[in-house]
Amino acid sequence: MELITFESDAFKKIIEQINVLSVKIDTSIRKQPLSDIWLDIQETCQLLKVSKRTLQAYRDNNILSFSQIGGKIYFKASDIDEHLKKHYHKCNNG
Repeated sequence: MELITFESDAFKKIIEQINVLSVKIDTSIRKQPLSDIWLDIQETCQLLKVSKRTLQAYRDNNILSFSQIGGKIYFKASDIDEHLKKHYHKCNNG
């Protein structure tokens, strides 16, 4: 294994550039409309924190719309967002 050393100023500049790139990537992802984002079953399960079986029940009961291409199933992120907003319960603190 080879050890590479940097001067601290050079290292700080590299870290700053990485941070700038990270912010740009995050910003561009947020600018993408949710309607353009499609999630597969695994991503949707992780997002909603539900099992594959629960997600299947959502499909069977027409709770979430989906698209099927061959054996692969996709969900629109905007549909998931809309579903969550529709079932949002705001607390009354006041």
